[in-house]
Amino acid sequence: MTKVNDPYELRAGVPSVDVFRRLRTDAGLSDKSPEAVALALPNTWHGVLLLHDGQPIGMGRIVGDGGTAFQIVDMCVHPAHQGRGLGRRIMAALTEELERRAPATAYVSLIADGPARHLYEKFGFADTADHDSIGMYRVIGTPFGTR
Repeated sequence: MTKVNDPYELRAGVPSVDVFRRLRTDAGLSDKSPEAVALALPNTWHGVLLLHDGQPIGMGRIVGDGGTAFQIVDMCVHPAHQGRGLGRRIMAALTEELERRAPATAYVSLIADGPARHLYEKFGFADTADHDSIGMYRVIGTPFGTR
């Protein structure tokens, strides 16, 4: 829901490769190669862009197999616009789409960096350690045994 005189607009879709990379780095997330981003964006199950006066300043995406497993990724808002509930608006749009289209037995995961965990908890996400699970990762191109 957009408020009257609200300079922010939430729109379904994904950004261009260049805008994707800028949004991530502006928000302090790691950069991704243009080639990797070009491969990734068309595989988005659902994405949203947050615009301020028509310019992209935030985004979020859902990726997955479309049936059993989904992951929320690339959640970010430009630092100049943080603290205004905009991350919550992005997350609400993503979770609403999951609840609308994903099967009831689907597993939805995400990685929460720092205080973002508090935002995700408000949408029903819980620490996997509380459920006798542990989240793990590996970056391709990184030798085994290093991080």
